[in-house]
Amino acid sequence: MAKLYHVPLSPFCRKVRLSLAEKKIECELVEERYWEQEADFLRRNPAGKVPVLKIDGKTMSESAAICEWLEEKYPDPALLPRSPDARYEVRRLVAWFDDKFHHEVTSKLLYERVNKKIMKSGFPDSGNVKAGAKAIKYHLDYMAWLLDHRRWLAGDVMTLADFAAAAHLSSLDYISDVDWNRSAVVKDWYAKIKSRPAFRSILADQIPGFPQPAHYADLDF
Repeated sequence: MAKLYHVPLSPFCRKVRLSLAEKKIECELVEERYWEQEADFLRRNPAGKVPVLKIDGKTMSESAAICEWLEEKYPDPALLPRSPDARYEVRRLVAWFDDKFHHEVTSKLLYERVNKKIMKSGFPDSGNVKAGAKAIKYHLDYMAWLLDHRRWLAGDVMTLADFAAAAHLSSLDYISDVDWNRSAVVKDWYAKIKSRPAFRSILADQIPGFPQPAHYADLDF
């Protein structure tokens, strides 16, 4: 069985978890306190980051590379389209959420409010929190624009781009930092993806010291 070293609210880990679950690959989840930089973990990934996936005798790191490997090794169901142009759009949006959205929103909200407390590295920076709360509005509006023109974020079918976005937004939703009333089309998109069987384990996550909000696992939120 595959084994994934992860942190429950990490959007990068969640993206890999969603890909594994969508492809029905059984996987044992092992929580990893990566910030403690233990020798065993650094041997698995000298970069000292999660996720780390052990599968088929291999040990792999970097969420984007893992998801692309899973797509090539286990192509059904497909999370990347066939045409180069469509694949480009998926990859562009995955990078958008894992780079721009992460830098402007996730790191400012989730990392300040949750990671600092868990890692015992100080108190939230109110300036960062305010910046993240402002930036997420822009990103939700961009998603709304995309979804006004497409069934899913990258086109007419669900792809890895949707999982990348949902991974970040579900982590922020756990701490009630997403205004789902800002856009009906984004809320409908999230309800669709949240109801997929692949999302079940994510909706079951419980973070000590951070009680799950009542709406978090509600499929009819």
